[in-house]
Amino acid sequence: MQTAGAGVKAGVALLLTLAAGFVDIVGFLSAYHAFTAQMTGNTVHLGHWLAQRNWSGAGMTAATVAAFVLGSIVGRVVIEIASRRRVRSVASVTLALEVLLIAGFIFIVTGASRAHPKPLLIAMLAAAMGVQTATLTRVGPLTIHTTFLTGMLNKLAQMMAHAVFHTYDLLRTRLKDERGAHRDLQHEALRQGSFLFAVWLCYLAGAVTGSFFEARWEIRALYLPVALLLAGIAIDQWKPLSVESERDQPER
Repeated sequence: MQTAGAGVKAGVALLLTLAAGFVDIVGFLSAYHAFTAQMTGNTVHLGHWLAQRNWSGAGMTAATVAAFVLGSIVGRVVIEIASRRRVRSVASVTLALEVLLIAGFIFIVTGASRAHPKPLLIAMLAAAMGVQTATLTRVGPLTIHTTFLTGMLNKLAQMMAHAVFHTYDLLRTRLKDERGAHRDLQHEALRQGSFLFAVWLCYLAGAVTGSFFEARWEIRALYLPVALLLAGIAIDQWKPLSVESERDQPER
């Protein structure tokens, strides 16, 4: 079975980013205004609650951060085990675990019981986002994150700066070979920058659509990102993403 190329992996990465933006905003609106993917924001909230001696808020936020980290650890452990056993569709396993966590969240909230354990609910979504963070980390030479954007925006800025300097070098040189090299580097920087911008747009689109459907369907809106994750599983079964081959590679 042929493994997925960079184009397919890029498409799946955008699909997962769309799902993450959706889950993050629905979790924020429905799960007591706590981010389930943005741990920078949660760390700031944790500091605020500690300064205010709001132990309940601090405990809930700390549990969210811990659940995200635990989910990411579990995801990486699954990938490591699968890589050692030469499992090719390991992304299906981690994405299925993410589906189970989100579906469990929906089941608990929409169930007959109204005694919803708040820390557990938030932790379930945060753990799901942690698992997704570990699922797909590289597209070609790029290290990517499908659940948070600060690093992606920083890389976008780097690619745009590279493109500017390669354009400058291209305009200055008159040697044919050097012009060709600078043109290739310029095109590569623009290509990677365009993809990183698409990652940001997908997260934004997920937040917009998540807000729209949460206002109408409430928690059941999370069935939509579940459908996106199932699509990711189907793609991985068709053309394995080979995420195990990404381990131990240096970031760029």
